[in-house]
This record gives sequence, structure tokens and C-alpha cells, in this order.
Amino acid sequence: MEDDQIIKLYFERSEQAIEETDTKYGGYCYSIAYNILTNQEDAEESVSDTYLSAWNSMPPRRPPALAAFLGKITRNISIDRWRKYRAFKRGEGQIEIALDELSECVGGESAEDAAIRKEILASLNRFLGTLKETERSVFLCRYWYLDSTEEIAEKSGFSVSKVKSMLFRIRKRLYTQLVKEGLL
Repeated sequence: MEDDQIIKLYFERSEQAIEETDTKYGGYCYSIAYNILTNQEDAEESVSDTYLSAWNSMPPRRPPALAAFLGKITRNISIDRWRKYRAFKRGEGQIEIALDELSECVGGESAEDAAIRKEILASLNRFLGTLKETERSVFLCRYWYLDSTEEIAEKSGFSVSKVKSMLFRIRKRLYTQLVKEGLL
């Protein structure tokens, strides 16, 4: 079923919307949740919460890209759940490692106000637009989907050391851009 038809089902308040969403995007959402949580039950709960959030958001909201909309909801819900269980050391450390790597460029979640955060996000989006497709894919796999470097190497066909060095060089270029734009 096409995304527009699924969204229409949400607007009609048809329960079939959830079924169609699960059929088309269930695996995608589960993958995002599982990469963050590394726990089957928690990932399944996050996906269920994603569907509930989508149900409550539509209407009035009409997402322009359903996959991105669902992916963002799943990621946010999963990260929130991960933070809740963080004391139990879930996630095999991948989230902490990825966030630590990026913190070198953008700083921690200290007293940064919303305006500076928005400027950094805009700069990051501009930066992503300058990357080659393979670099952007590796960067997003690591810092959006929170894949391990081993998983990225397997998906991309690169060696783990190439993935690590590529990520290092990309972070260095990002840092340089943020400094140049006066954001750091």
C-alpha cells in the first residue's frame, strides 16, 4: 500500500492504518529500535509505542515522508527507553560510544540553548549535503541508526578499520565546519 493511502487511513481513524504501517514499516522500525536497545522485547514495545504515537499525531499532522516520520518517532522513543534503562548498561555501549564520538564535534548536552542547537542542526544538514553518498551513508548508519562499526563494515563492504578512519575524517571535517561557522 502506498504511503498516501496509509496516511488516509490514519485520517479516517481506521485500525487498518496500524496493520498497513506494520506490514510496510514494521521491520524498518524494529531495526532502528533494536539497534538502540539490543533487546527484543524493548524493541517491540518501542515499535508499538511508535504506532500509538503515529495514531495520536495523525490527524492533524500529515507527514511528508511516512518512513522518515516513523523512523524519527521510533528513534526518539527508543532513545528515551534506553536512557531509562541506561543504568543497566544495555546497548552494548554502542550508543554511548557514538554519542561520545560526536560530542568531540558538537559538545555535550550542557547549557546549550535551543537557538544554538538549531544552528548546529542546520550546519549539520548543510554538511551532510557536501558528503559523498558512501560517506553520508556510513555517517548516518553510525550516528542516526547507531550501527556498530562492524555492522557498517558488513553492510558497506569496507573493512572495519576503513569505516573507523572514514568516520574519524568525517568528524574532523564536521568539526572544522562548525568552528568555521562560529558554532564551536
